[in-house]
Amino acid sequence: MKKTGGDVDEFVAAVTPPKRQRDAATMVALLREVTGREPEMWGTIVGFGACHYRYPTGTEGDMPIAGFSPRRQATTIYLLRTGAHAERLADLGPHETGVGCVYIKDLEAVDDAVLREIVAEDYRRVVAGETGDTEITVLD
Repeated sequence: MKKTGGDVDEFVAAVTPPKRQRDAATMVALLREVTGREPEMWGTIVGFGACHYRYPTGTEGDMPIAGFSPRRQATTIYLLRTGAHAERLADLGPHETGVGCVYIKDLEAVDDAVLREIVAEDYRRVVAGETGDTEITVLD
């Protein structure tokens, strides 16, 4: 994955439907505050910071340290491992999960403080190198 250099504000302004656009603006503010970094476009992902990963299988690449994408059906929040947040996710409110993603259909329906804690903890773990068997090198 690579940074694409797009304008984050223009991207968010073009998000549809309006609820997803509202949620995208909320996520930009939340991740900016939690990470202390400015957002950058990685295709259709709004990312904060950059890192290089290498799985035990040898697969490697670059990705944002924290990020989200306002998909049509739900806002996708990218995490290192959702299993590491199982206890907090139980308190989040309506959502679905994948191995490294949390899908939220309406940010107003979830607990903002819990979401903030989950994202902040995941970010802290990546920056600290607490990533299990995945090698992570923070690039910026």
